[in-house]
Amino acid sequence: MSIAGQIEPFDDGIILSDQDFEAIAQFAYKHFGLAMSSSKKPLVSSRLSRKLRKQNIKAFKEYLKQLDGPNADQERSELLSLLTTNVTQFFREPHHFETLRNDVLPPLLEKAKKGGRVRIWSAGCSIGQEPYTIAAVLHDMCPDADRYDIKILGTDIDPVVVRTAEEGQYPLEDFDGIPKQYKMKLEPGAKQGTGRVPQHLRQKVTYGVLNLIEPFPFKGKFDAIFCRNVAIYFDNPTQQKVWQAFQRTLTPGGYLFIGHSERMSGPASQHLKTVGITTYVNTPG
Repeated sequence: MSIAGQIEPFDDGIILSDQDFEAIAQFAYKHFGLAMSSSKKPLVSSRLSRKLRKQNIKAFKEYLKQLDGPNADQERSELLSLLTTNVTQFFREPHHFETLRNDVLPPLLEKAKKGGRVRIWSAGCSIGQEPYTIAAVLHDMCPDADRYDIKILGTDIDPVVVRTAEEGQYPLEDFDGIPKQYKMKLEPGAKQGTGRVPQHLRQKVTYGVLNLIEPFPFKGKFDAIFCRNVAIYFDNPTQQKVWQAFQRTLTPGGYLFIGHSERMSGPASQHLKTVGITTYVNTPG
């Protein structure tokens, strides 16, 4: 077994120079907010070299030109997918969903039943298992939630994973970890060994492509935001900007859930107060 990060040289002679890596790292930081240290060079070289061989591209400099070429959107999307890892699962970090059930949703459901508006955002939703988990908890607590103005939004910067999320189809083993209370009656998947999230849960979630380092397009505010294991890709200044943008997008008393390895910092920490493990409540001054 080789040590992670060590890459064998390729016979086709495609070499990622320090200058090429720096150009890719700068591009990723500018457009995606991704912070990549030099330790990521072997990983980037390995993943991109495979892509270059498939496209019969002989040098990284040639590939870099394509990122601003006629198919720039597709090339950038594919680059993003190569540079990031979409690790997700239903009910990941279950303490957050206990807080959602016990503390967040009860007053929100009361508000909705009185005609109020409720919005929950899964930011960096990957292939959709997080927003569908939110929908499952909501449905269990309020099976007639569709009668009220309650909406769940799932966004990701990667259009490829957003399309997967919209489809709601996953390998059957992905559903195994769902607690018994929330077990879904799956629809058959299009491929053998897959199942599909049932329609009554799929229709509770709206998906879209959104880059968190750009200004948010929303007019209204959110009652809860889940952004977990996304900020780990950002450097500290970018994290602070994103936390502040979330804080401004939350209603007073709204909740923010972040990943287990992430920490709140910067100006937003003055208003986002810890109320649980990587769980914060917005208390604007």
